[in-house]
Amino acid sequence: MNLAFSASSLIGSRVLIIGDVMLDQYQRGVVERISPEAPVPIVKIVEQDFKVGGAGNVAQNIALLGGKATLVGICGQDTYGENLQHICAEMKIDCSLVFSPSRETTLKSRIMAAHQQMLRVDRESNAPLDAAERKALCQMVESRLDDFDVVILSDYGKGVISQEFLEWFRERKKENHKILLDPKTCNFPFYSGLYCMTPNMKEASEGLDISITTKEEIIQAGKRLVQERNLGALVITLGAEGMAIFLPGTGVYHLSTTAQKVFDVTGAGDTVIAVIGLGIASGLDLLTSSILANCAAGLVVGQVGAVGITQEELTAALGVWSSVQYEQWDTM
Repeated sequence: MNLAFSASSLIGSRVLIIGDVMLDQYQRGVVERISPEAPVPIVKIVEQDFKVGGAGNVAQNIALLGGKATLVGICGQDTYGENLQHICAEMKIDCSLVFSPSRETTLKSRIMAAHQQMLRVDRESNAPLDAAERKALCQMVESRLDDFDVVILSDYGKGVISQEFLEWFRERKKENHKILLDPKTCNFPFYSGLYCMTPNMKEASEGLDISITTKEEIIQAGKRLVQERNLGALVITLGAEGMAIFLPGTGVYHLSTTAQKVFDVTGAGDTVIAVIGLGIASGLDLLTSSILANCAAGLVVGQVGAVGITQEELTAALGVWSSVQYEQWDTM
């Protein structure tokens, strides 16, 4: 299997991303003294930048890998919403946002010093969408859905992916659509009939309300999720232990992590579902797509913040692999 060649096949493939879009603000500075007002460091800010987060980071990953990403979500009628649209345009992401007069754009501000996160401040609304917002969102999805075979639902629990939206979407999607979902625990009861779901181990544990620690517990939990949620496939990310892939009728497979160092796991889940979705859209099978995603995630966690991996970086990393290492854990 030539994985570097497989990675190059991602170029030009189209994916629709629907979900909670965020703006990530990084304020970087230096610490020179402790505050006289409280035992906390004083960070002198010297630079700041903004990046797209949440579902936007999924789209960013797809764009950097040479794919064509279309992003649908909601933001506030504010400066941060305008920033989101501007950044997406720079990234060549086809961005279709509902600008709500009653919501604020989700903003996550991180204060950094010497590559360490000192503080994070969140401004957000996780209230359900009102009738007008949901109607506008559904209209945007409706106008774009037929142009895609692969759709990613990126659920961060901020209101876009809801029971009402999922019920509408289930009726609207066509049989050929392959729907992938990055879940949020609060919405687990509403997920069903998906092509693939990509929870991390904590989300799988909370979604099933069970403890998951051992290999045997991971296998049993994954099989139960596939059956209860009526999934075509399942990928559980395991942090430092890699990922487990559940393919009904084929087997349960384990991929060891490829990370050489871990600085920041922010956005790793976005990278995983982005690469898997792009791989499926390009005609690769789920196991091969997961191998590419595992490698990409290993590169992402070695950097600070929610970053994407370029096509060149992924191809270079895959090019040094002499063989693909994965283990079949069980039948299915």
